[in-house]
Amino acid sequence: MSDQIILGTKKGTLLLDRKGAAWEPRPIAHPGVSISYAARDPRDGTLWAAMDHAHWGPKLSRSRDDGRTWEDLHQLAYPKGARFIAQTLPSPGEDPGAGSGTIEYQDATLMKVWVIAFGNADQPGTLYAGTLPGGLFASRDGGSTWELNRPLWNHPSRGGDLFAGEATSKNQWGGTPAAMAYGEFVPGIHSVVVDPRDSKHLLIAVSCAGVVETRDGGLSWSGANKGMLNDYLPNPEAEWGHDPHFITASAGDPDRIWQQNHTGVFVSDDGAKSWQRVSKPERGVHFGFPIATDAKNGKVAWVVPAKSDQERMGIEGGLFVARTDDGGRSWTSFREGLPQANAYDIVYRHALDATNGRLCFGSTTGNLYVSDDHGESWRSVGHNFPPIHSVRFG
Repeated sequence: MSDQIILGTKKGTLLLDRKGAAWEPRPIAHPGVSISYAARDPRDGTLWAAMDHAHWGPKLSRSRDDGRTWEDLHQLAYPKGARFIAQTLPSPGEDPGAGSGTIEYQDATLMKVWVIAFGNADQPGTLYAGTLPGGLFASRDGGSTWELNRPLWNHPSRGGDLFAGEATSKNQWGGTPAAMAYGEFVPGIHSVVVDPRDSKHLLIAVSCAGVVETRDGGLSWSGANKGMLNDYLPNPEAEWGHDPHFITASAGDPDRIWQQNHTGVFVSDDGAKSWQRVSKPERGVHFGFPIATDAKNGKVAWVVPAKSDQERMGIEGGLFVARTDDGGRSWTSFREGLPQANAYDIVYRHALDATNGRLCFGSTTGNLYVSDDHGESWRSVGHNFPPIHSVRFG
């Protein structure tokens, strides 16, 4: 089990170390700065934080000495000529790719780094950053320089190569309401899964487009949304326009991919070639943001359900974690140690993590909970943290 928890919060980066039975917070890093995501690179121990600075804008920060000092990086930026097709927030039931018929272009600027992911051991300097407005960046030198993945940015599902001129195809990537805080309605990449068997095989998840796959290291991309259902689309089985909230895979069972989607919990047991919805609304398992899976047994997964997108709070006033041990056929709810009345917590997509039977999640109300028994009982680590955006074991 890991003995460190890394929090990305609205007011900085917070590391907690296990001291006996207690978790001891260190002095906060990046104080006063919103951190959208924070994690440790398992290959070399470097700590990474995605800073969402209200005044200076988004940038990355890294620490090579276990958080004692931090170095801010400014190299991640959209290249000149990067454009996208502007959109407006669609009405309920409207195709996210639909528009007035008049194409308007917008120059791409970095709004937010939403997630940082790390390559395998055979790619020691490779990192990935998923961003708003929907670009995937890669670094091959440990984060010192970054490059936009143009085959994905120029994909036909987005309108084609807008560096070269006018759109040559219809844009089918919708925006995410998460971007509205920045005054825009643009897509966002929030999940990057690197296949532990093949570093050239990546899955990413896009709100609102779906899951996209490359098998050649990013030279080409294709949709991986067969079987997914978007109940809000005119055609729920459309190839594009889906809203995965988070995807993850088990290192010991990498062909089993889990997805918490806006319209339910989905799982794939064939490496994202197809998906099936395994929600159990009658047990409260349907809507939510995060999902985690066991590192060895891919049939085991956990979710922290919420009532709905409109009412972002616990179901019937209570907070619980649900676990499946059989690939989604059944779910068991666990409530011990969690509030069961007047709970208004919402747990964001990156704010749940699992490692060797220990789990941790944090909420936007500043509550942090840990379980040492596979999620069956919980105890509070603190109730007064800043709103928590991400939780990762170190």
